[in-house]
Amino acid sequence: MSNLYAVLESGFPVDRKGVAIETPDHCYSWDDVDRASACLANLLASLDLPSGARVAVQVEKSPEALLLYLATLRCGLVYLPLNTAYRESEIEYFLGNAEPDVVVCAPDNEPWVERIARTAGVRHIYTLGDRRTGTLLQAAASQSQTFRTVARKPDDLAVILYTSGTTGRSKGAMLTHGNMASNALTLREYWGWRSSDVLLHMLPIFHIHGLFVASHGALLAGARMIWLPKLDVNQALHYLPRSTVMMGVPTYYVRLLADERFGRGVCRNMRLFISGSAPLLMETFNAFRERSGHTILERYGMSETVMLTSNPYHAGDGERLGGTVGKPLPGVDLRVVDDGGRALPPGEIGHIQVRGPNVFSGYWRMPEKTREEFTSDGWFKTGDVGRYGGVSGGRQVPDGYVSIVGRSKDLIISGGYNVYPKEIEGFIDDMPGVAESAVIGVPHPDFGEAVVAVVVPKPDASLDTQVMLGSLKETIANFKVPKRIHIVAELPRNTMGKVQKNVLRETYKAS
Repeated sequence: MSNLYAVLESGFPVDRKGVAIETPDHCYSWDDVDRASACLANLLASLDLPSGARVAVQVEKSPEALLLYLATLRCGLVYLPLNTAYRESEIEYFLGNAEPDVVVCAPDNEPWVERIARTAGVRHIYTLGDRRTGTLLQAAASQSQTFRTVARKPDDLAVILYTSGTTGRSKGAMLTHGNMASNALTLREYWGWRSSDVLLHMLPIFHIHGLFVASHGALLAGARMIWLPKLDVNQALHYLPRSTVMMGVPTYYVRLLADERFGRGVCRNMRLFISGSAPLLMETFNAFRERSGHTILERYGMSETVMLTSNPYHAGDGERLGGTVGKPLPGVDLRVVDDGGRALPPGEIGHIQVRGPNVFSGYWRMPEKTREEFTSDGWFKTGDVGRYGGVSGGRQVPDGYVSIVGRSKDLIISGGYNVYPKEIEGFIDDMPGVAESAVIGVPHPDFGEAVVAVVVPKPDASLDTQVMLGSLKETIANFKVPKRIHIVAELPRNTMGKVQKNVLRETYKAS
C-alpha cells in the first residue's frame, strides 16, 4: 500500500475523537476526516471512472475541499487543483488539456463552468461552497462512511499541478504518490512535527504550499489545524497564542509586523514560522526576529518538486540565515552549473539542477518539454539561478547554504554582460525609504536590454531617483546600474505573492 492517503493516515492519532480541523464556527474530529472522506470516496467510486481519471477542482478554501482531495487520493484517482482566480478562457484550456471526468466548482461559477465542461466532454459536474453547501455534499451524504483505500504504487500519478503560466501556456506537472509521500515524511523529521502541534493554516489550497506542505505536515503528524480562509490579521492575532506552527508568504509577515499588537506575547507558544513561495526581504527577516523573538525559516520548492531545501530547524544543524533558502533536504541532490553543465564552486552563480525522490515524473502530455527540462544524466533543470555560499545580507554564507538569485528567464543581458536582478534589488532594498524593488530588463537599441528598476517607497518616504542612481554608481559596476528608476505604490503579484515581472516588462518596455 503506497497510496499517499495511507501514508498520511498512518500519522492520525489513535483516539479519533480529538479535533483535526478547527474553523471559527465548526470543528472536525479525526473520525470526521475519515468518515467524510470515505463518503466522498464512495461517491467517486460509484461513478465507475477509468483508471487514472482526473478530478478537476476550482473551489474556495474549506475543510470539505481538503476532504475531497483526500477522497480522490483514497480512490486512486488524480487530483487537479485549479487557482480560484482563473477565469473562463483559462479554465477552458485546463479542462481541454487535462480532460477530467469530474469537475467540482463553486456554486456561483456553475453556469459558465458547466458550459465549458460539457464542451470538453466532462461527464460529472458538481458544486462545492465554502460553507458546507453544494451538490457534491448532497450526493455524498447517502454514501457509506467506510471505504477501503485503493492500493497504489509509488510511481502512480496522484496530482497534476499546473504551473502559473507566466511565460506561455501552463504546463501540468505530474506528481506521484511516491513524490509527495517522500517529501512529507522528510519534512516531518526535518521540521520536528509532533502530534501536539497546532498549525495556523491561512494559505490557499490550490498550491503546493497550502495543500501539500502545510496540510500534509499536520495530517502526517496527527496535529490540529486552525483553518482560516485567508490571512486576516485580526484572526491571526486571535489564534496565534494557541498555535505552534505558521506557514505564510512574505506578505503575511509584513502585515503582522505592521500591526502594533503583534509581538512576543502573541507568539508565546509558537515554535516555528515558515516562509516561502516568494523571497523574504532581509528587513522583514530582521524586524520579525526582533519583534517576535523567532527567526523565520525560509525554504525553497517548486510545483514540480515540492520542497527542495530548507534552513535548519534544529540548532545542531546550523543557523537560519536570512537571504538564503538553506540546505538541500535529506535525499535531495542540488547542483549549480554553468551554461555548459559544469559544476560551479561555491560563490559562483549558475543554473540550479536537482534530483531526488520528490522530483516529478514529467509534464502532462508534453513528452518533448519533459525531455528538454531534464539533463541526459537525470537532473531536473529548475530554471532558477543561484549559488552555494557567497555573500548575503552583508555576511559570508557557509558553502552548504543555497541562495536563489532569480529565474533564468529574468536574467538581463545588457551590452553582453549578465545582470542578475536579485543582486541589484538587494542594493536598492537597503536604501533608506525603500520598501521593496523589482529589477527587469527592457528592450534597448544599443545594449539589447536595459536595466530598469521599479521601486515601492515606505509609507511617508520621498525617494529621489537621481540620488538613488548616484548611490548605485558608487556601489556596483556601471553596466548593472539601472538606466531608469520608476516609483510605484505597489508591485503586481500573483496569488502566492510572487512579483509578476512579465507584467512589469510589458508595462515599462517603452521606457
